Amino acid sequence: MMKKVIYRLFVAVMLCLFVYPEADAQIVAVGDMRINTDSVRREFDKGPYFSLYKDNYFIFGPAIGPKMTRENTNAKFQVSIAQKLTKSTLPWNTYLYLFYTQKVFWNVLEESLPMTDLNFNPGIGICKPLFVKNRFIGKLTFQIEHESNGRDSIQSRSWNRVTFGANIIVDANLSVHGKVWIPIIDGKNNNDILRYCGIYQVGTSYISDNKRWNASVVLVKRSGWNFNYNTIFELAWKLSNNQNQYLFLQYYNGYGEGLLDYNKFHSQLRVGIVIKPTLFSDY
Repeated sequence: MMKKVIYRLFVAVMLCLFVYPEADAQIVAVGDMRINTDSVRREFDKGPYFSLYKDNYFIFGPAIGPKMTRENTNAKFQVSIAQKLTKSTLPWNTYLYLFYTQKVFWNVLEESLPMTDLNFNPGIGICKPLFVKNRFIGKLTFQIEHESNGRDSIQSRSWNRVTFGANIIVDANLSVHGKVWIPIIDGKNNNDILRYCGIYQVGTSYISDNKRWNASVVLVKRSGWNFNYNTIFELAWKLSNNQNQYLFLQYYNGYGEGLLDYNKFHSQLRVGIVIKPTLFSDY
């Protein structure tokens, strides 16, 4: 099963490399500015060491389906950063990064405002920007990740993953991404985590011509032969062309949204604010 998934991701990347090399969007547009290949290369070579990795957001909202209560209406926020560790380019034109993402679930309507689940996700890995016929079309990543909730006893959750990911810019409006992993499960209380948090993910993002609207869908395949996916739908509207802040809506449907209750089903709609990385978000 895992070999088939990795093969499919490889085929998808190769198709994007050779079928779409002439697409106009290989010169990426950010706001009113068009970024050519040389500027992208300089950004990887000499750009800031510290940058955003995944989306950084603060959102709030209720569960969908059951009656709205203080317990099932909460805030969720994520902080995600990347730090380039090497000054020079590594072999095969790669770069070494330290990644860190922290996701928090905060029951702000309950007494004492408890933060019920904190998920820590550090990682280290290499990133390879992709240039085809002198056009920037995306990047590949190889990473070793750890994720845990910092709890002890029966509430402890942790696992490790060796992940392979790809982000491909298809055209001026559309990008696709995929990620597969080899799990190393060390948590005694979450041995079945693949049944809920999945074995790979795929997704796509669409951005409007004026760069103000952004919509994305992410599907996380849970283990097994059934058509069982965790689904994340996101919609963002940029407040101003001069800012990198968006009004943000996120709908999560499935399992594994947080580590503490990874094996419980959640259908949650939240709205708030998001800050996105410059070129595209990682998932």
